[in-house]
Amino acid sequence: MKPYMHDWLKNLEHAMGVGTGKASDRTIGILRHLAERTVISRDVRHELKAKETTGEWLADKVAEFGGSWTFISMFAVFLVFWALLNTIVLATGALDPYPFIFLNLLLSMLAAIQAPIIMMSQNRQSTKDRAAAQHDYEVNLKAELEIMALHEKLDQMRAEHLTQLLARQEEQMKMLAELAKPKA
Repeated sequence: MKPYMHDWLKNLEHAMGVGTGKASDRTIGILRHLAERTVISRDVRHELKAKETTGEWLADKVAEFGGSWTFISMFAVFLVFWALLNTIVLATGALDPYPFIFLNLLLSMLAAIQAPIIMMSQNRQSTKDRAAAQHDYEVNLKAELEIMALHEKLDQMRAEHLTQLLARQEEQMKMLAELAKPKA
């Protein structure tokens, strides 16, 4: 690492509170990645998938199916079938005559089971979203710091180039002064 980059990184660490207890472990990790020039991007979904339990997986699948047009269509067909069966087909010996009290009981039990499962899935989704947002923050911060480092390098290169140009100009001025001296 070039000396000016080392100084720049030290200034950056100081500005971000490293060593004072103000910087978080995450910030320190990002600065470490920056100093070591390592990749910080990763697929958070795979990390969360590896920690997923069977119950969490099942909750996600139930919520996914319960919130689909397939479920709505199948459920609508079931309700129409139930109503037709108990009003027209079995008019005299209906299992659940109108107003379908047994169907209401089944729907209530389904809602009582489905609602907490969907809430579990939503909680998991918000956990996934928080993890993704944290990761996005880390990647964005590192990208911002990398851009700042590039600006620092460009400024350093420009300063060196200007110093060289001034040195050449001075040398040329001396040469012109020598040429302009009257010859004896």
